Amino acid sequence: MSSVTLSHRISTVPSSRILITAVPTFGRALIATIFLLSGISKLMAPAMTISYIEAVGLPLPSIAYGAAVLVEIAGSLALVVGFQTRLVALALAGFSVITAVAFHANLADQNQFIHFFKNVAMAGGLLQVLAFGAGPLSFDGWRRHSSR
Repeated sequence: MSSVTLSHRISTVPSSRILITAVPTFGRALIATIFLLSGISKLMAPAMTISYIEAVGLPLPSIAYGAAVLVEIAGSLALVVGFQTRLVALALAGFSVITAVAFHANLADQNQFIHFFKNVAMAGGLLQVLAFGAGPLSFDGWRRHSSR
């Protein structure tokens, strides 16, 4: 089967109820996982995290630490349940790009290169959430449906 044929088959798949309902929910949970785990790991090692923030030269490392934990944990939980999803996706996308530039800018180092573009890719996925919303299985979807 050629790639053109495969592409045509995929593009003509009807939008099923499962695709429209479950996929956005699953996608939000997958994207949120990395933020939740990162926030929890920061909570478990505050001194180490603050030292790392200091080492890259960011101002007010204790405040930056608190902000990062808040953004990652609250943002991930809001994303999972689909609460203020577009705003949260925008905030997490911005956070991802800022952390890529602040912490992973040494692109000559392969590890930093991978982390930089992982963050950029996460921002891209979050911009898709911003563009298309949370989907029906979400707090936002429930509010939209109940206000009709």
